[in-house]
Amino acid sequence: MVVGAARVGSALLAVLALVHLYWAAGATWPAADERGLSLAVLGSVVSFGPAVTLPLAVLEGVAGAGVYAYARDPRRRVARLVTVAFTAGLLLRGAVGVVWAAFGKDGSGAVFPWLNALVYTPLCLGLGLAVLRALRR
Repeated sequence: MVVGAARVGSALLAVLALVHLYWAAGATWPAADERGLSLAVLGSVVSFGPAVTLPLAVLEGVAGAGVYAYARDPRRRVARLVTVAFTAGLLLRGAVGVVWAAFGKDGSGAVFPWLNALVYTPLCLGLGLAVLRALRR
């Protein structure tokens, strides 16, 4: 279980890093423009320029490497620390997502509340709990 959950986590981080690199290059898929992308992904208008997305891509890449190293050898202290931080981040994002879904404003026709409730929050909570179980073994 340690290997499986951590490998899924490292793969997710690698995908997120690639997506942020893609956005840093100026692409806005799956939205038509940067404003639409920002509203869908974050629920508010913020920059998706390289100054924001490149540091995120680097952070996700480094974290993915650490989580993968933990999956290969759970005795590595730094890799375990990175994996613990990753897990805490997932669970925090999941908890914030639950609060947002319960108390956030919706009904505006925006896509973020739906993505948050149906994709982002369940993914963060599910993967966070799976890696947490793996860490406890």
